[in-house]
Amino acid sequence: MDVYEAVDSRRAVRAFSDEPVPREVLERVLTAAARAPSSGNLQPWRLYAVAGEPLAELKRRATARALAGDPGDEREYPMYPDGLAAPYPDRFSAAAAQRYAALGIARDDPDRPRKIAAVNAEAFGAPVVLFCYLDRAMGPGQWGDAGMYLQTVMLLLRAEGLHSCPQVMWTVYRETVGRTVGADDGLVLFCGVSVGFEKEGVPRPRTGRADVAETVTFVGV
Repeated sequence: MDVYEAVDSRRAVRAFSDEPVPREVLERVLTAAARAPSSGNLQPWRLYAVAGEPLAELKRRATARALAGDPGDEREYPMYPDGLAAPYPDRFSAAAAQRYAALGIARDDPDRPRKIAAVNAEAFGAPVVLFCYLDRAMGPGQWGDAGMYLQTVMLLLRAEGLHSCPQVMWTVYRETVGRTVGADDGLVLFCGVSVGFEKEGVPRPRTGRADVAETVTFVGV
C-alpha cells in the first residue's frame, strides 16, 4: 500500500471485529512511528497499548458509567472551543449525524447521549486501544507533535491492513483509564485510538471534506 492509498483509505472505523491484533504488528507499527517529527526531537508522547482482560475490564467500567448517565470526569482541556463560527458547526453537525445514523442512533432519540457514550466506551468492539498521554509541562507545540505522531501510527496501521478510530471521548473517563494503565499524575490524557480489523457487513460512512480552495491558499506557487 503506497502513502496515497493509506491516506485515502484511513477513516475513523466504528465497527471492529474481535480478531486479535498480533503484538508483533503493533510493535512494528509503533517502532516505525517513532520517526514522526517533533520539535527539538522531544518525542513528547507516552503511549499505553491495552488489550485482553485489562481492556475488557476498562470497557466494562466505562460502559457502566456511560449507561448510568455519569457525566464523566472534569475535562483537563476542551474538546472544542466555545463559540465556533461557520463553517465549523455545520461540518461538525453533518459528520455527527452521518456517523451515528450508521450506528442506528437517531438524532431525535431521547436517549441519544447515553447511547453514544456507551458505544464509544466499548471502543466500537476494538481489541486494542492505544492511550496517548503527554507530560503536563508540554505546550501547544508538543500537542501538535503528538497529533503528527498519531497520524503516522494510523497510516502505518493501514499499511498492515488494520483500521483505527481516534477517540477524545476517553478523556471523559480519564480517571478510569489512568487506573488501568498506571499513568501518574504528571501525565495528561490526550486521547485513545481504537485499533483492529474492520467488521464485515456494516455500513461504512465516509465523511466529506472541504474543497481545497476552502482551506488552502497558494502564494507564489
